[in-house]
Amino acid sequence: MITANKYFRDTFGHKMYKASISMNVTCPNRDGSKGTGGCIFCSEGGSGEFSASGCSISSQIERAVSQVRSKAGDNAGYIAYFQSFTNTYCLPDVLEKALSEASSAVGIEAVSIATRPDCLGPEILEVLAGQARKMPLFVELGLQTASDETAEFINRCYKTAEYADAVKSLKEIGANVITHIIFGLPGETHDMMMDTVRLAVDAGSDGYKFTCLYVLENTPLADLYRDNKVEILGQEEYFDIVEEAIGLLPEDAVVHRFTGDGPKKILIAPEWTKNKRQVVNYINRRFGL
Repeated sequence: MITANKYFRDTFGHKMYKASISMNVTCPNRDGSKGTGGCIFCSEGGSGEFSASGCSISSQIERAVSQVRSKAGDNAGYIAYFQSFTNTYCLPDVLEKALSEASSAVGIEAVSIATRPDCLGPEILEVLAGQARKMPLFVELGLQTASDETAEFINRCYKTAEYADAVKSLKEIGANVITHIIFGLPGETHDMMMDTVRLAVDAGSDGYKFTCLYVLENTPLADLYRDNKVEILGQEEYFDIVEEAIGLLPEDAVVHRFTGDGPKKILIAPEWTKNKRQVVNYINRRFGL
């Protein structure tokens, strides 16, 4: 297992920071093409609450870079991170224009784009292939679970088989694939969570983002939680699962995230994720980072 910090330093020669971007896109399980409401845990911001929005991509990057420049220093590099919603769920020319604007911004050395396995048609893959020829391209796929039964419950609206096909297609065009996995989804057993990790490993994922299930205001999950129909993992229990998951990864796999943290203003549970400094210190001690 390799941490993201080490991987980026070894790859780019210096520390890398992400400049989060919001595009004017949605998801197929939100707009009615496959479903409505989005995944039951996803807020109105579509996992992009920490990114700027409402202005041009170059302006968003400039704002994000300015916020970390003082601690980043002059030798740091930046990744243009298309974070919220499904960023390939648009016309190919719209995506190409967005990627071009982002990759030409000052200080940008790589592009990372979050999407779904079912939104990678041939024309979109062609656009991504063009970008991968220009600079390093990371594509983050929201797998969350290998169980189609769980996927139906959380309203993911695509079959797990599409994930493996997407990984294969992305690696063929030179993209680095990062897989999102959630531990603690409703009804999931320990074995089911490990099966999700094994699926991602077998598919050939390059990197991994683990997170515990957290509950945000104004989501279907919040209603289930208040009705005591969902249990949330404690800190020790969660990181026991993460530690076992890491043991299933190849030695050269990159762990980009050990857990996520929802925005405090709309976070209901788990409480332990609200103290980010404490969680980071715990991760560093437990995993010897």
